This record gives sequence, structure tokens and C-alpha cells, in this order.
Amino acid sequence: MPTTATTIMKMTIMAMITIMTTARENAMFDDFFLRAVVAGVGLALTTGPLGCFIIWRRMAYFGDTISHSALLGVALSLLFQLNLTLSVFAVAALVSILLLFLQRRQALSADALLGILSHATLAIGLVIVAFMSWVRIDLIAFLFGDILAVTQSDIAVIWGGGIFVLAAIAWLWRPLLASTVNPELAEAEGLRPERARLFFMLLMAVVIAIAMKIVGILLITALLIIPAATARRFAATPETMAIFASLLGAIAVVGGLFGSLRYDTPSGPSIVVAALVLFIFSLLPLVRRAGTPAAQQRGQSS
Repeated sequence: MPTTATTIMKMTIMAMITIMTTARENAMFDDFFLRAVVAGVGLALTTGPLGCFIIWRRMAYFGDTISHSALLGVALSLLFQLNLTLSVFAVAALVSILLLFLQRRQALSADALLGILSHATLAIGLVIVAFMSWVRIDLIAFLFGDILAVTQSDIAVIWGGGIFVLAAIAWLWRPLLASTVNPELAEAEGLRPERARLFFMLLMAVVIAIAMKIVGILLITALLIIPAATARRFAATPETMAIFASLLGAIAVVGGLFGSLRYDTPSGPSIVVAALVLFIFSLLPLVRRAGTPAAQQRGQSS
């Protein structure tokens, strides 16, 4: 995984150079559009490897649950005048820990717990927002994102958080992958899969906190899952799939933003639609599938 992390970091630098070159050569682009591209590419490079583990571990519904809890974080941030990103992260992290605690008690199935937490946190957030009549809130921006409104400080948070997440994934790569293939074997080897799973959930909370402003609460999971699902069609190893997922996410961001600029459509949904187009293309018979990583094969058979 260190090699994969290094490759992704090189991709990040190349992406920044390309974007800056485009900025100089195309004066027609406004500053807000260039900021949107820089922020979106930074997020895509981060969500790629994380989304691969969501696919392998079949945790898509968990991603929805954590993203829905973000609205509760937004409501509490406005109610107590807290930092928005930190508030969303705190709520998402607490929901992750609560989910682990409830799963250990085995009172309900995982799907039932996820459904309860997902809809409960979203509903509580909406109720709190409704009571705050003295605050004007653009719910559409929170639900579907507003990447064109990102500031330089937002970009710093996205890239700083992204580098932290990628470094953490590189550190956790072996225990995460081993526990995905065989949790019992990973435990026997002393890799502590439960601790790795907790850290993975906290990384999810970090990504959702920094991604909310770009693609919104309802579309975060799509940006995590769709590029990774597309990369699965072409990758022969887990490391390759992580790199492809980051690249495909970046392509979807750039394509979606240019499509939004061309057709005057919402930017967040346009990015998701671009990712969907890439996924549909990967399903065509003419597109050859390179192979399936061993971790994916084990996940399919489980």
C-alpha cells in the first residue's frame, strides 16, 4: 500500500499542475469554477481508496447512515454556533461508535440498526432546523451540495483532510484488507480487525464532513461508491482498484463540472451523473474486465 499511496500523491501533484496550467491558459474560467475543480479533484482522490473498502465490505448502507447524520451535525452547529465541519464530524463519529456498540449487543440486525439511525438522525436534524425560525438555512445546498461556492479555506480543509485520510488508509491498509478477506485469520495474526474497523468508520466521518459542501448530504455516498464500483471492472489487484477509483472520481468531477457549466445544471448532481455515465460505460460488452482482486472474490463468496 505505501506504493499505492505514493502513486496517489503523485497523481495529486499532477492534477494540481494540470489545473493550474488550465487556469493560466483559459482566462474564460472564473475563479469560482477553478476553485470548484481543485476542491472536487482533491475530494475524489480521497474517496477512491475509501470507497473500495466500502464496496469490498458491503457497507454502502452504512455510508448512507453516516451521511444522513450530517444534517444533525449541521443543525447542532447552527444551534450552538459551532464550527460546521467539526460539528458534522463529531456527530458522524458518535453515530459510528453507537452503531458498533449496538451491533455488539446483537439486539437487532445490522440493516435494521442502520435504517433506524439513518432516518432518526436525518429527522431529528430537520426538526431542529424547523424550530430555529431565526436562522435562514439553504437546505438544498446542504442536501445536494454547492461546490461552486467553495472558498480557499474550504480547499485547504479538503486537501488537508484528504492527505490525512490517505495517510491513515496507507497505515491501516494491511489490517483492513486482511479483515476484509478473513476476519478470523486477521485476528489470529494480531492485526486487530475491530480496531481497524473503528478507525475506518472514523475516516468515513472525516470524509463526509469535508465532502458535505461539495456534493451534499444525499450524494456523498454516491461519490464514494460509484467510482469504486467502476474501478472494480478494470482492476486486477486491490491496490490498482484504489488508484483507478481515485482517477475515475477525478474524471467524474471534472466532467460533471464542465457539464454543469455547459448545460446550466446543478453541480453536485452533475458530478454524480458523470460518475454514473462512467459506470454504465464500464458495463458495456466491448469493455474488457481486467480481473477481480482476491479480496473482492472472497467478499462475493461470503
